Amino acid sequence: MRRVMCFPCAGDTLFGTLDEAPGKTGLLIVSGGNEIRIGAHRGMALLAQKLAARGIPVFRFDRRGIGDSTGSNGGFLSSGPDIGCAAATFSAEAGIERLVAFGNCDAATALALFGQAAGIDGLILANPWVVEPTDDLPPAAAIRSRYAAKLKDPREVWRLVSGGVNIAKLAKGLTRVAAAPSEPNGLALRLAAALAGWQDRATILLASGDATAIAFRDAITRSGVTLPTFTCDTASHSFAREGDAAWLEERIAVALEQD
Repeated sequence: MRRVMCFPCAGDTLFGTLDEAPGKTGLLIVSGGNEIRIGAHRGMALLAQKLAARGIPVFRFDRRGIGDSTGSNGGFLSSGPDIGCAAATFSAEAGIERLVAFGNCDAATALALFGQAAGIDGLILANPWVVEPTDDLPPAAAIRSRYAAKLKDPREVWRLVSGGVNIAKLAKGLTRVAAAPSEPNGLALRLAAALAGWQDRATILLASGDATAIAFRDAITRSGVTLPTFTCDTASHSFAREGDAAWLEERIAVALEQD
């Protein structure tokens, strides 16, 4: 059964959706960006439904200023109280004994930063956000990865020598790579420090061709933090391509069983 409920948070009212199931380990889903709790392409609602059918209770919610919830949208770095209130409400309503949280993109980063204070026991983090953007280009690590792949493809080399490549865009991308700092930025360092405190309690899921995932992999490798990591062969940041949803569901289910 799926229930919609409201609960207080810092003087505002948040709305959440609980997919009920008999399991004692529950999954809290935190939406990334400014997405409402249904998720991109209804992905989080469908994921919750499928996991509940496996016996796993799932709770989704809109943070302040998003979707049905009241208040001002302060972005993911101000979402600590929202995550904490959602976790407490979920635990009370579902009667769970263990709470694991899943988030994609900046929601993954927010969970790593604020999850311990919220009383969360374990994390499943997809494509964590480590980018502090300065322009409209992808992260330098993603640009390097893309160019390396292209240089291995004879068709792409032919496009370059035959004038089929936008030279201005190419030059801009190479300039971005050359100017990129050799050390992780402030957000990446903050995330790495937070993840170090989740050893043996966090699983990382990455989309192989996603710029955000590539940037995270680069930053976390530089930091020296190691966590169990699984990669889906997709370029879709929200795991929206054929076969992605089934892969995501299975990886989450396995991670919950291990907890």
